[in-house]
Amino acid sequence: MTIEINGQELRLPESSTLEDAIKVSNAPYRKGTAVGILIEKEDLRSQVSVEYLVKTSKGEFRIELLDESSPSSKSWVSLFKGLIDIPVRWTGKDALAFGPFSTDMVPVRGTCDMDMFTLLFGAGGGDAANTHLIISKTRHTAEYGAPDEGIFARVISGKHVLTDLVRGDRIIAVEPVIEWEKAGEHISTTDLSLKVENGYKIFTYVEIEMDLQAPQGAEFFFAVTRDGTFHIDLVSSSFISDHRFQGELVTYENFESRSTGSVFVRTVGYGAGKLYISTNDRTSSIMHSVIGHVVKGIELARMVKSGQKIMVESIPDPIMLLGKTNADAEYEMQALGIEVLREGYVHDNGFIVKQIPATTIEIMLEKKVTVQGVDPEKLVAVELYDDLAPKTLDFFRHAVGLQYDPVGVLPVMMTYENTYIFKAEKPAESYKEIFPENTPKKTIAGEIGVTSQAAKRAGMIGVKTSDDDLFGPTGERFASTNIVGRILELDKLAHFRDGDVMYIIERSKEK
Repeated sequence: MTIEINGQELRLPESSTLEDAIKVSNAPYRKGTAVGILIEKEDLRSQVSVEYLVKTSKGEFRIELLDESSPSSKSWVSLFKGLIDIPVRWTGKDALAFGPFSTDMVPVRGTCDMDMFTLLFGAGGGDAANTHLIISKTRHTAEYGAPDEGIFARVISGKHVLTDLVRGDRIIAVEPVIEWEKAGEHISTTDLSLKVENGYKIFTYVEIEMDLQAPQGAEFFFAVTRDGTFHIDLVSSSFISDHRFQGELVTYENFESRSTGSVFVRTVGYGAGKLYISTNDRTSSIMHSVIGHVVKGIELARMVKSGQKIMVESIPDPIMLLGKTNADAEYEMQALGIEVLREGYVHDNGFIVKQIPATTIEIMLEKKVTVQGVDPEKLVAVELYDDLAPKTLDFFRHAVGLQYDPVGVLPVMMTYENTYIFKAEKPAESYKEIFPENTPKKTIAGEIGVTSQAAKRAGMIGVKTSDDDLFGPTGERFASTNIVGRILELDKLAHFRDGDVMYIIERSKEK
């Protein structure tokens, strides 16, 4: 029988299972995530395509027509099939041009305002026989000899390809992205023993390209999906959403329509921190910043049910050097052509606790990153008790920075006798509750305690280097103390004094 998995056609023996299909095809899949299956009964092509896939010698990008009825859009529809083997004529900081080719457009003298990643036809020297396809890389104004209607489309995915194109590259082909109205059944399941049948179309993951105009939003996405999954906390007729970071404030960066496949985050109000994937077109919103676009697997996003989770991959992969050694970071960045500058503790064994720029997109664009290293004795491994103190750990991770980064920051407030008291720089107790949870009957050396709201000094963090039968790690009564984890390298505490900063990295007890 013949099936399709993530667009790849595959022949399998009869009675094969979903697990067989994933293994044979080597499809991306993460254990426990939902897989979508489309069982088509009838296919109907829509009459008009508004999206097109442009294949180049450096990769593919996708465009969307802004108004199918405009003269330039109609010109595109009549021309795109002939745009084969069209070279990059020139490329610069603001734009690139493919051409020349001949059209019947009527050029108009004068400048044209172009937003980033928009397209228009331009006529070199005002001659329609010298037409070029102009793609803007930045917001700028220039004279391109464009017709009156000017911009006719925008790039919606594959934007990274535009920065790689140089003279000598070329358009290989252009294909319409056909919207199919599907009359048939679809299911989403985590049962890999399910028998597949001839004609099944299977989707195992969603691939998302981060928007270059939303570097902070991309980091937020990387933090929410650090485990490689998008949790389906809500399904509506036009989106699915992940609420794991609800309450987090996110920078608003990118105002654009939330078209099908857009990934966006709410930046204000009660739902701030909710992460969404559009499954149908929606208008732009001043409360929602668009941070990326689905380039593969939108079908899966449309099939899943509330309570499930789906595997996600990103373009680019996140660049997170915190917690790595200087030597390992340089080796990793060398493969990406990124220069690493060392500060602080610069030896090869130094652990990185800060990177500048902080965001993946900025590092990729600058091709350079400055890292701050610390002596290995200043980075302390901890094990956190997620099963025993989930609510308090939600506060703890926010307060010390582990919610976003693999390395947390704990300033030493005071030390006395066998006790170390820390006060996190981020006042997470102002928006995270710390109800009594996992309260001890005795303090065990190395265990991390957090003062709960049952005491005045809620949010204080403490560790004792020896057992104590009277008080918790923060010096509070046991009833006011929540135990959230333990220090795995207790001997390192001897290096810290009042006012020092201790960096922590989370590790499981197996490690």
